Amino acid sequence: MNDILIPYLKEIFVLKYWQAMLIQFCFFGAYFIGSLLYFLLSLKIGDPINRIGYKNGIILGLIISGIGCFLFYPAAQFKIYGLFLGALFVLGLGFTLLQIVANPYVSILGDPKTASARLNMSQAFNSLGTTIAPILGGYLIFEFFFKEGSEEQSAKIPYLLFGIIFILIAILFKFIKLPEFVNKDEIVKGVEALKFPNLSFGTLAIFTYVGAEVAIGSFLINFIGLDTIMGYEEVVAKNFLAYYWGGTMIGRFSGALSLSSMEKSKKYALMLLLTAFSFLLIFVISGMKFNTVTPYLAIIGINFLAFLLGKSIPGRTLGLFATISAILIILGITTSGSFAMWSLIGVGIFNSIMWSNIFTIAIEGLGKYTGQGSSLLVMAILGAALVPLLQGFLADNIGLQLSFIVPLACYFYIMFYGFYSKKWINTNEESDVTGYVTNSKKNVLRKH
Repeated sequence: MNDILIPYLKEIFVLKYWQAMLIQFCFFGAYFIGSLLYFLLSLKIGDPINRIGYKNGIILGLIISGIGCFLFYPAAQFKIYGLFLGALFVLGLGFTLLQIVANPYVSILGDPKTASARLNMSQAFNSLGTTIAPILGGYLIFEFFFKEGSEEQSAKIPYLLFGIIFILIAILFKFIKLPEFVNKDEIVKGVEALKFPNLSFGTLAIFTYVGAEVAIGSFLINFIGLDTIMGYEEVVAKNFLAYYWGGTMIGRFSGALSLSSMEKSKKYALMLLLTAFSFLLIFVISGMKFNTVTPYLAIIGINFLAFLLGKSIPGRTLGLFATISAILIILGITTSGSFAMWSLIGVGIFNSIMWSNIFTIAIEGLGKYTGQGSSLLVMAILGAALVPLLQGFLADNIGLQLSFIVPLACYFYIMFYGFYSKKWINTNEESDVTGYVTNSKKNVLRKH
C-alpha cells in the first residue's frame, strides 16, 4: 500500500521525490527502531517473546498494526502530512513485531534443513497480499472513495477498514491453538554474533536487498506514469505493480519447492504448475490484455532457468538472481518504452528468494548466537527506509530513470554475498541452523 500512498500523497501535498520517500523512511525506520528496542530489552530482561509467547506476540503485533491504520483517519481529516508519517511509523512498529515473531517461529516449526523452504512458502503468501493490495487499494483510493476537491479524504475509509481487519484477525488468533516453544537459555550479551562473517556480511545483504526491492516498487508508478516512460495515468500504472510484487510470489513458491526434498521430476513439474497458476492469478487481478503482458512470460522463463542453474544451493541461487536483477536494472536505465518498463518490473521475480536465502545463510552455524543474529537481521530492514530516500534525492537532481543506479549498486553487493558466502560459514556441528530442538511429547522447544 505504500507504493500507492507515494504518488497519492506526493500529488496532494505537492512533494518532491525525496519528501515523498519519507513515507518509506518512517515506515521502515520503525523496523530499525522497533527491533533495536527489542534487542536492547532482550539483553536486560530476556527474550520478550519467550516471556509472552509467540501467539501473544502475533496478537500484539496485529493490534499495534490496527492502531496504526486507525491513525490515518485523523491524518486525512486534518490534512497534515506529518500525521500520515506518524501513522505509518506506528503501523511499521506493529509489522516489526510480527516480523520478529513470525520468521523464527516458521523456522523452528520443523526440520532446520528445510527452514529456508518454509520461509519461502510463508513469504509467497506475503507476496500474494502485496500483489492484490496495489490493485484493491489503488481502486479504493484513486476511484471508489475519490472525490474532486477532497482528494486527501479518500484514504480514510480504506485504512479504517484495514484497521478493523487487523483487530478481527487478532481476535481470531486468540482462539487458535498454536504450538508453544520455550527457550530457557541465558540471553547472550554483546555483539559476539558479528564475529561470524556470514552474519556480518549478511546483515548488509539484508539492508541492500530490502532497500533495493522497496525502492523499485516505490518509484515504479512514477516511472511508468504520465511524465516518464509509458505515460500511463496512476489508475492504470498501479496495475503493473501486480506483476512486480506478483513475480515475487511466483519465485517464492518455486523457491519453496526447489529447496524441498522432493524428487526432481515432481519438483519441477509442480514448479511449472504453480508458476502457471500464479501468472493466471496475477493476469486476472491486473485486468490487462494478454498481448500487453507477453514480455513477462519471457522473464518467467529466465527465472525458471535460473532455478535450474542454481541447483537448490542457496548461495549460488542468490548470486545468480542478483546478477540477473542487475542486468535488468541496467536495461531499465539504458533503454526506453515498454522494454525499460518490463525490465524493471521483472526484477520482482528475482527478488523472490533473497530474503529467505540471505536469512538462512546469515544464521548458519551461529548456534547460541542465533537469536541475537536474527534481531540484527531484522534491524537491517532499515535499508528500506534509507535506500529509497537516497534514490529520491538522486531522482530530484539527475532524473528518475538514472536514479535506479542506487538499487543497481545494491544488487552488485548481493551478487558478491551470494557467490562468496560459502567461504565464510563456520558451522557449529553441535547445533542446527536455529540452535533449537523439539520435545514432541511436551511440545516444548529447548536450546542445545
